[in-house]
Amino acid sequence: MSKTKKDSNKHKNFRTIIKLAALAIGAVAIYQELQKPQKDRQWHGAVGGLVPYDFRPPTMERIKERLWNPEGALLSRQVVGVGWTVNFGALWSKVRELIAK
Repeated sequence: MSKTKKDSNKHKNFRTIIKLAALAIGAVAIYQELQKPQKDRQWHGAVGGLVPYDFRPPTMERIKERLWNPEGALLSRQVVGVGWTVNFGALWSKVRELIAK
């Protein structure tokens, strides 16, 4: 097998592992919520206090806060789902700072 084919297979395997991990964490998050009394379910939080999840319907306020917040961190919680996403507002702010130097 050629080196490029091996590398391609490694990347495919890595992506598969990441997808399976995200699915597993999502399943744990749902299980975590379902273990709470119905009135206490918020459908957002963190698995193991580390990996964030949010299964609530998105709002424009949350979308702007997490995807276009120049004062926020570069990575923020997903608008919907499990894990993190890039805050493009913070990224743009950092790029502008670098260009201005």
